[in-house]
Amino acid sequence: MKDFVISQTQTEKAVLVGLITPQQNEQRIEEYLDELDFLAETAGVQSIKRFTQKLDYPHPVTFVGSGKLQQIKEYVVENEVGLVIFDDELSPKQIRNIEKELQVRIMDRTSLILDIFALRAQTAHAKTQVELAQYKYMLPRLTRLWTHLERQRGGVMMRGPGETQLETDKRIIQDKIAKLKQDLVEIDKQKSVQRKNRGKMVRVALVGYTNVGKSTLMNLLSKSEVFAENKLFATLDTTVRKVIVDNLPFLLSDTVGFIRKLPTELVESFKSTLDEVREADLLVHIVDISHPAFEEQIEVVNKTLADIDKTEKPMIMVFNKIDAFTFIPKEEDDLTPRTRENIDLDELKQTWMNRLQENVIFISAKERTNVEALKSLLYERVKQIHITRFPYNDFLFQRYDEE
Repeated sequence: MKDFVISQTQTEKAVLVGLITPQQNEQRIEEYLDELDFLAETAGVQSIKRFTQKLDYPHPVTFVGSGKLQQIKEYVVENEVGLVIFDDELSPKQIRNIEKELQVRIMDRTSLILDIFALRAQTAHAKTQVELAQYKYMLPRLTRLWTHLERQRGGVMMRGPGETQLETDKRIIQDKIAKLKQDLVEIDKQKSVQRKNRGKMVRVALVGYTNVGKSTLMNLLSKSEVFAENKLFATLDTTVRKVIVDNLPFLLSDTVGFIRKLPTELVESFKSTLDEVREADLLVHIVDISHPAFEEQIEVVNKTLADIDKTEKPMIMVFNKIDAFTFIPKEEDDLTPRTRENIDLDELKQTWMNRLQENVIFISAKERTNVEALKSLLYERVKQIHITRFPYNDFLFQRYDEE
């Protein structure tokens, strides 16, 4: 990837910063910071301290108040921390002022996710998309980043335009963005031809939050070896495999995972990758039911899907990782309201999930629990779509089912 230097970094220490607001209570910000911690770990960073503050809205100049910023500064100096990561996207003004005060590298959630994408990108398609997203993010922060890069060499957030770009100006960056967009148009044309060459086979797309087990399930269903790892955004490129269940073939695609506060630059740049979602006949929404915030993750995925494609598509909800589901039974004399943490799986199935009826299934891809039942469900759904598309094949399915 031209102009980009992607390299593994040594583990470095960082502190995380988040705000408790009317929109994000204390419990939710802890969940957000847990995820930010996981993102940092994925990028090769060890978070050693968290700072939170209650504010109605982020401070327009320094994100947090001056007193809290001073606390962060004292901790950073005392513990020789070189990186501070904020859970929300920072404005160029905020970054400039915070960096001036703390005298260390500053990242926000957006730049951290972009860094991970740069690390994970393998193909020319993914690399071009990531490069475009990085330049879009950097454009309004150009002055700040150029002086920043002059002082630093390597490390997280250095997987991007390097020293050869230090003398470039805004016009050159805009020209670069235009060139990358054109490159993506050409790649998209090639991808479009590939999709057309697949014929009219039924297309099924695996969608879901990042790290819910999509790639693991892809491997089980297609008997392939798609890279799967317990890290966020383990794979960026959409993988498409031909799958045959009981003599019925269909195309199965594994798409990039979604995440809270997904940078707009990435959504825009990765639209071509998400064409597999737009063109799918059936969506299989994978959910990590063991995650304490799985319901919010479902909302994030549904909102992102609505942004990508306004068309209503049939969907199967697959609640994965039932082997990791845990709960704490309430004491008999405990009169506090029941929460997700003290409801067992059988009770949970009788909540709103019960309304999904035959469009829901509970599995463990890791333990292969109910995977055969999922295959049977996929067979029925794909068969319905196939018969609608090719009515003359109906008698063949009747024969297969009778046999």
